[in-house]
Amino acid sequence: MALTLNPAIDDWSLRRVWVVGSSSGIGAALAEQLLQAGAEVILSSRSIEPLRRLANHYPRARVEPLDVSQPPAWNAAWLSLLRQDKLPDLVVFCAADYRPEHIWQVESALADRTLAVNLAGVYYGLETILPHMLAQGRGGIALIASVAGYVGLPGAAVYGPSKAALINLAELLYAELNPRGLAVYLINPGFVKTALTARNHFAMPALLTPPQAAGHIRRGLERGRFEIHFPYRFTLWLKLLRMLPYRLRLPLLKRLART
Repeated sequence: MALTLNPAIDDWSLRRVWVVGSSSGIGAALAEQLLQAGAEVILSSRSIEPLRRLANHYPRARVEPLDVSQPPAWNAAWLSLLRQDKLPDLVVFCAADYRPEHIWQVESALADRTLAVNLAGVYYGLETILPHMLAQGRGGIALIASVAGYVGLPGAAVYGPSKAALINLAELLYAELNPRGLAVYLINPGFVKTALTARNHFAMPALLTPPQAAGHIRRGLERGRFEIHFPYRFTLWLKLLRMLPYRLRLPLLKRLART
């Protein structure tokens, strides 16, 4: 039996979850599955109409507009939830930006956007939510990173390093926040069929649908896992690659760069 690093979640009806980045893809699928399981779910993204369409089907859903790349937007959303007495006890950071690119194709404006959404937005959110959670001595934070953060995979020049940073951050958060009563979850999906991965021009092994990915995440949260990675038939190979010494790993990455 795997070591449980976070408390198990037995009853979603007792949970209020803020799914940040829930207008499409994994975030939308996860939000819907949590609503179906009985949770109260706060839906946030820059795109409001998809959130409203989802919320129309579930009385325990509420829409809170948010651009994660803007610190004032985080403050405004938090104050709105505070006024409604709807502060979350679990925040899932799903917002992401991605484009396949080699390092010589990187453009500063696009790199800034990716880093603002994938990384800086998480820090803005943590600055907003942590004072309350620490004062309460309870709550949870889930970061959706990626197996692209395990190693320096060619073709993910900005996305990969941004996700590697989230993996590092999740470990740090667990070390510092778990002793203070907070749960921390690290979610590392493989390839998931979304509008972002549709930009890829290569075969994506073990490709999952967003509902399949959301199911893995929900079950991992329920079981109190720290790292939730999937699908195993793909992620375990990357974990093995990550463990290899550089003299073996780097030649393999060079071969990937030529494919």
